[in-house]
Amino acid sequence: MNVQNSKTQTQLTREDAEEALARLRTWAQDASVTEIAELDPAVARLLPDQPLANYPELSRQYPESFDVTPEYRATLPDLQNGPESLIKGEKQQIQHVGISNFRLPIRFHTRDNGDISLETSVTGTVSLEADKKGINMSRIMRSFYKHAEKTFSFSVMEAALADYITDLESFDARLQMRFSYPMKIKSLRSGLEGYQYYDIALEKVQHGETMHKIMHLDYVYSSTCPCSLELSEHARMSRGQLATPHSQRSVARISVEIVDRPRVWFEDLIDLARAAVPTETQVMVKREDEQAFAELNAANPIFVEDAARLFCEKLKADPRIGDFRVIASHQESLHSHDAVSVLTDGPLFASESIDPKLFTTLFHVG
Repeated sequence: MNVQNSKTQTQLTREDAEEALARLRTWAQDASVTEIAELDPAVARLLPDQPLANYPELSRQYPESFDVTPEYRATLPDLQNGPESLIKGEKQQIQHVGISNFRLPIRFHTRDNGDISLETSVTGTVSLEADKKGINMSRIMRSFYKHAEKTFSFSVMEAALADYITDLESFDARLQMRFSYPMKIKSLRSGLEGYQYYDIALEKVQHGETMHKIMHLDYVYSSTCPCSLELSEHARMSRGQLATPHSQRSVARISVEIVDRPRVWFEDLIDLARAAVPTETQVMVKREDEQAFAELNAANPIFVEDAARLFCEKLKADPRIGDFRVIASHQESLHSHDAVSVLTDGPLFASESIDPKLFTTLFHVG
């Protein structure tokens, strides 16, 4: 017959816990680091106002005078340039890896021979071979900064790409520079002037021995629906009913490959877009300008398909432009959805798949 001690059946009280804690602390004060670690390293935390014997005391002040020597730098860990054995996942080539949207002021040359400094968002990427762990991201920025004080052009971008490829031991590289470009635009009739801002990006892509120069432009215009215009006129003529056709702010993203000289200036591509679809949104307007804009829209009603083909017509006629793509979005005032179109010419921009959020990026905020 087993007889259980009545004390073991009694629930422990707080006083029991305090007594056990005091005894444990008393033991820990005289115990060695090894004895504490063998029992439980957490016991060391029970000693009040004493540094942990098994953990070094660290400085909490920033060492202003600390000097990084070459010898010290050589000891710093560099996981991204570690051995192939550190690769996680499938050992497969990555087409693009790098940095996006680091910003700095860049000086650009304009068509009227003046220079302009613009805040520019830079994206730089390189390819990564299957047997390499990763790249040193900061090298892309350091390589770019070597050229940042120059007046930028495609040739300067090519030099920056060459530095990427050398510094990061890559075969392919891509550099994109995105900025908002101001142009002073006259109103239609009053003679007022105001600055229109155009979202532009320059892109240089090197794939092996092949190099592509690309310019992107977002052109914002008004599109009057031809069907709505005809129906409005029908109501006026047949029933004497006042009606207005619907129109909406629209955006075309025009991407072109630059293939030959003379150079294509930013202003050239903007002029080409305006010649194709003249109903560009206005900056400064008086009443006569607003009336003129209504007349201009009535003279140029376009569906989204018309817009893509009109831009295409002008692009194909310019010998300085190679492959191109036009993405148009008419942000409907009639419907709760947008009307969109994509037109490509040549293999450079051809793609079977579309970015799921491509068209939402064609929203222009004034």
